Amino acid sequence: MTSAAVTAMSACAAGLKPVHTVEGIKSYELDNGLQIVLFADQSKPTATVNTTYLVGSRMENYGETGMAHLLEHLMFKGSKNYPDPTKEFTRRGFRMNGTTWLDRTNYFVSFTANDDNMKWALGWSADAMTNSFIAKKDLDTEMTVVRNEYEMGENKPISVMLKRMQSVLYDWHAYGRSTIGARSDIENVPIENLQAFYRKWYQPDNAVLTVSGKFDEAKVLEWIQETFGKIKRPDRVLPKAWTIEPVADGPRTFEIRRPGETQLVAVGYRVPSALAQDTNAVETATDILADSPRGRLYKALVETGMATQVFGWPMSTRDPGFVMFGAMVKKGDDIESVKNKLIETIELSFAKKPATDEEVGTSLSEAAVDYDRALSDPEGFAIDLSDYIALGDWRLFFADRDATAKVTPADVNTAAATYFVRDNRVVGLFIPDDHPKRAPYMTTPDVKDVIAKATFKEEGDQAEAFDASQANIDARTERLRIGGLEVALLPKKTRGRTVTVLTNVQWGNLESNRGKAALNTLVLPMLSRGAEGMDRKAIADACTELKVQGDVMGYTTTADNLVATIELFGKLIEKSTFPEKEVNQLVKQMTAMMEAKSDDPVYMAREALKKHFRTYPAGDPRNASLNEEMLAAFKSLTRDELYDWYKTAVSTEHGAIAIVGEFDPAAVKAALQKAYANGKKVDKAYAFERYYSEFKPVAAERIVIDAPSKENAVIFARVDFEGNVNDEDAAALVVADWILGGGTGLSNRLVDRLRQKEGLSYGVGSHVKLPQFGNRSSWMMSAIVAPQNLPKAEACAKEEIARAVKDGFTEQEVKEAVKGILDSRAVNRAQDDYLAQSWLQFMEAGKTFAFSKQFEERIAAVTVDSVNAALRRMVVPENVTWILSGDLAKAGLKK
Repeated sequence: MTSAAVTAMSACAAGLKPVHTVEGIKSYELDNGLQIVLFADQSKPTATVNTTYLVGSRMENYGETGMAHLLEHLMFKGSKNYPDPTKEFTRRGFRMNGTTWLDRTNYFVSFTANDDNMKWALGWSADAMTNSFIAKKDLDTEMTVVRNEYEMGENKPISVMLKRMQSVLYDWHAYGRSTIGARSDIENVPIENLQAFYRKWYQPDNAVLTVSGKFDEAKVLEWIQETFGKIKRPDRVLPKAWTIEPVADGPRTFEIRRPGETQLVAVGYRVPSALAQDTNAVETATDILADSPRGRLYKALVETGMATQVFGWPMSTRDPGFVMFGAMVKKGDDIESVKNKLIETIELSFAKKPATDEEVGTSLSEAAVDYDRALSDPEGFAIDLSDYIALGDWRLFFADRDATAKVTPADVNTAAATYFVRDNRVVGLFIPDDHPKRAPYMTTPDVKDVIAKATFKEEGDQAEAFDASQANIDARTERLRIGGLEVALLPKKTRGRTVTVLTNVQWGNLESNRGKAALNTLVLPMLSRGAEGMDRKAIADACTELKVQGDVMGYTTTADNLVATIELFGKLIEKSTFPEKEVNQLVKQMTAMMEAKSDDPVYMAREALKKHFRTYPAGDPRNASLNEEMLAAFKSLTRDELYDWYKTAVSTEHGAIAIVGEFDPAAVKAALQKAYANGKKVDKAYAFERYYSEFKPVAAERIVIDAPSKENAVIFARVDFEGNVNDEDAAALVVADWILGGGTGLSNRLVDRLRQKEGLSYGVGSHVKLPQFGNRSSWMMSAIVAPQNLPKAEACAKEEIARAVKDGFTEQEVKEAVKGILDSRAVNRAQDDYLAQSWLQFMEAGKTFAFSKQFEERIAAVTVDSVNAALRRMVVPENVTWILSGDLAKAGLKK
């Protein structure tokens, strides 16, 4: 009897009913209505448990907007049998989060795969379903955290634009409300309403449990029955929605006027449900319009210099949804002409020039890579599947993939002509019209009909069960040198036959790089904008054909395409041409991006921090570059100056390449030899010579920055100290930072105080930086807060730091931190991009993963005394520089 048959029999015996199998992914149903999806993959020592509830902001009532999202936050506050889950997340090194959207809410935990972690994750997920506290005391603090998240979005033009677009697109349907909700609802919703919402929607018959990664299916099914199976099926009947948005009867307009440094014009159209037959054609039309650099909007607006950036997002929803296009426009430029060109291109370009086979083929090729890449990552797939579950059936992922592949140019032209029309548009001023041109009436198809027309296959791709121990990583990795490049090759069988490639090329020396920050910033982005015999479009087309995601210095592709990609990118590095048009366009884009951020509180605080901690003369490459200096340099920079720098200074004489994933080592080595063995040589004056910062004391200062009318504020703190990753107490420093503010999850000293207890910050944390070279180490913390909470948040942070330094950490804190760090590092080693990045760092320092193992042994050996001593060496309160940036009038502060 096969293992699959044994699993199926045990499932039936345990009250589980097998339902479907598609490409190796299996689904079951419990007697209480809970749907279960299992995606077993033994290639990585990690697993994910994701619970999707079929409730989102669409189900909220008047006065209760944002309640689904607020409840998401409260779910992490504990339940009857798991009163403090966030502390356990940190102790176990779990990655955790929850997300709320229009049609669903999901909660996931990812962890090192073992029976204890899996049982704990399933147990917590089941207990949270019906036994969560949803307590008034937790609402009182978490409400202000969610409000802080709301305020953070109010500082972002695109975020504000999306909220306004939704509200103007819909008159009656709940999609017209942003998931974050109204500020007044967030602040005033009664706990009784939240509890009632929780009891109604958080039940097994309204949820889908997805388990992915490395696990024993029979055991997991048994544990699911033990945890979720005992939950009673509820007697209540969920309400059905009956509101259908009327057909739009004319173009609409709105304006947002707030302080800022960039302009944005957006155009929205209502489109069919994600279940509708023509939804894939709508998405393809959107991609043809909005892709950069091939899209029609890019050519019409960015290449002509009218806009700095364009975008287009289709919102795939259960009921008829919407698509939003937009263009970023430099402050002071004519936005009206951009608006008119944007509308003209969207609504008329397919009539003037129908979609071509090349445009549709390129879009479908990239979509196919996205689907394949999603399936190759079980952890991410388990989470992303929530959006298809929200549509009514997890198998819609495969139906959507197959339907997308069948889209034709005729389908695209019809979709654009049907939905991208004047009277279905939201932008600009409202104009009365006696001759409306309306989109058709839209309804939601029956998911059963959609599924009935789809075809599925049971077999799925397989990957090897990779041992992520340091010893095995070293044993499996081949090290060699090609030309001036150190190379690390780690072949292993992966899902989707994917492979990750990271490259680090270093050039110049302290003298040659002096005053060259702007040139060095622009060189790498220019490599993909033109080479001998290839313009930017040809390069982009080649990358699509080769299934490349990323850029010259870091990308993923597939085993079959790796050799050709190495040869292509070798050409781009060695033979780029730096077309003048592309140089000017890149400079303009980067200028606009920097200027757009110039009044953002976080941006201003970062610039002040960089400026304060400069310890070298102006132009010294050991200083962090200031954006004001970059902008000044951009104004006078020419194409010839940049190209001469590339030809004179940039080479592959010193660097490293790390390749991790599925590939043929012999073929890859030959390709690397062809691409890099005979790379160009540079003059001795530009030869690479390592330089690094040395520790110099920086006087502590309290810097206060005014950001008028901004709804969000930030606190930064930093102190430099003498240290290196090879120091005797380096491991103790890492543990000390983890306990103070660097730990994952929602449990460390600073998070516990500023978020969990005081409810002041949505995001707070710390990080210790220990260099491989030199002795300039630093510790830094940051916290996002509301402006009015700046003084209190600063005081609380200082109190926690002072208390930790004075009283020290406890034995239990150190013990839990050590376990959390080691588990977190084990999870990281299961990720191919982490392995590749680690190899780059180790090759640069002349090390291997044996150093990683030795460092973990040092972490395991720390004592409470050594950690407290490290903390007191790292963070001397009177030496810490504090930066507060926000609306000082709201904060009651003065500069």
